Amino acid sequence: MAKRSKGTRSKTRHVFRKKPRERGLSPITRALQQFEEGDRVSVVIDPSVHKGMPHRRFHGKTGYVAGRQGTSYLVNVRQGNALKTVIARPEHLRKE
Repeated sequence: MAKRSKGTRSKTRHVFRKKPRERGLSPITRALQQFEEGDRVSVVIDPSVHKGMPHRRFHGKTGYVAGRQGTSYLVNVRQGNALKTVIARPEHLRKE
């Protein structure tokens, strides 16, 4: 019996599914969007872009941009009472 995989994308079959008309690569403008420090953003993971993808537990969460780290953004997200810092590329973020 093989050991079950516990990778970062395990149990994401339905969470990361795209609608049939949205399939394929997303528009380039989503990758080029800019955010300022303090902007309110939602973490909406784009499954067609694997780079800079945050963990699936943050999919659908809302937070504030805390800063930049290279081409990615640092987003403060509440998880229960804890404040977590998520590192995500702009493809996985939407302005609120």
